[in-house]
Amino acid sequence: MFDRQKEEDRGDIKELILRYHNLKQGRANAYIEEDDFERIIEHYDEQDEIEEAIQAADMALEQYPFSALLMIKKADLLLATRKYKEALQLLDTAALYDHKEMNLFILKTDAYLALDMPADAIVLLQEALHLFEGVERSELLFELADVYDDHEAFDKVFDCLKLVLEEDPMNEEALYKICFWTDFTGRNEESISLHKSIIDEQPYNALAWFNLAAAYQGLKLHEKAIDAYQYAIVIDEKFDYAYRNMGDAYLRIRKYKEAIEALEKVLELSRPEDVIYEAIGHCYHRMKNYAQARFHYKKAVHLNTEDSRLYQKIASTYMQEGQWQQAIKQLEHALRIHKHINEYYILLGECFMHLNLYKEAAGYFGTVVKNKPKQIAGWESLIKCLVANDQLSLALEQTELAYISTAGKVIFIFYRSAILYRMKKQSEALLQLEMALSKSSNLVNKLTKFYPEMMQDPKVSDLISNYKKRK
Repeated sequence: MFDRQKEEDRGDIKELILRYHNLKQGRANAYIEEDDFERIIEHYDEQDEIEEAIQAADMALEQYPFSALLMIKKADLLLATRKYKEALQLLDTAALYDHKEMNLFILKTDAYLALDMPADAIVLLQEALHLFEGVERSELLFELADVYDDHEAFDKVFDCLKLVLEEDPMNEEALYKICFWTDFTGRNEESISLHKSIIDEQPYNALAWFNLAAAYQGLKLHEKAIDAYQYAIVIDEKFDYAYRNMGDAYLRIRKYKEAIEALEKVLELSRPEDVIYEAIGHCYHRMKNYAQARFHYKKAVHLNTEDSRLYQKIASTYMQEGQWQQAIKQLEHALRIHKHINEYYILLGECFMHLNLYKEAAGYFGTVVKNKPKQIAGWESLIKCLVANDQLSLALEQTELAYISTAGKVIFIFYRSAILYRMKKQSEALLQLEMALSKSSNLVNKLTKFYPEMMQDPKVSDLISNYKKRK
């Protein structure tokens, strides 16, 4: 049936085109109705024969010079050929004959935007809103929202979408878009109020429940968000984005088991994504189930082989289990992808330290110091590595260099004190400790971790106590 209709339409258009060519050549009996001219113009437009379509529009306007519809058709073609000012003039003329034609405002808006006149487009659409209602008014509000977006008036985009939903609570396009703009503008409270009113009228609107949940989530009200997401998936059990966001909400409140269940549902309903596998891996990691964490991180790697962070996360699961060689392989892979991430060098250094390969470890820490000499982390790791390998003199030298390179970070005076103490130079160690305490007594905990045995010396503990009392 539909094929027969298509054949008839094709036959009709062929007959119209023939009559059109006869008219162009001045042959008799070639009169064409206005609506047939529209079909001819549309045919050439669909065939990407724009110039021929414009010629047909010109010929149509010769026969029907007061047709606003034909003027609008031609203006649309002029916009396609970037004749924006000519199109605007023609649309102004069309408005004299039919000022309530919807496409008139849409095309004038396009012309204004093409001419970089967004303010004129905004005024035009605001005026047009008073002329239309229902679906047409909603369409104009969407147009206005797009103009505000281009004009970077983002709050007004939200306002337009809110108006659409106040008039048409079931408008799916507005429901989809306002979720993004709520998050972008941070207008979560208004979104909550709006979607609650929609739900009061339409309690089975899954999108409204989803948007309500997303707004709660934007305010970090994760428990309320989860409740709303659950309503959304009761209404639409295949709503994968609701499961995705609910998984994130569970993760935020550290309910990792529930998060995993929600995220696994996402994998059932949609194409596998590395971020979902990574999130599930993160949950298992937090639950100290390192084998499962690693399994899911590796699934993520298969989908995104160029994300070095995933290899680092796999390495961290091996490190938690003391599998240093396996961790090293993963970190080396991460470094092949991104050579300039200092965290990878520090982790590699830690692995080699656990294998008592101090020279190799110091090499990685030294790379960090070379790359970022003003940052504390690399110096701390290098100094601790040298101390662990009983290279105390070299470690002492590094505290001096670290202090200078980091513009006088006090922590390195504490480390200097501890190293001198290990070298049996108690008097010098106490002098350095006193100097460090005078600058900042808040870092004593780091000293305790670095060399706990030092705290057992009464002279050290008394000195620290005196400074704490003064503070």
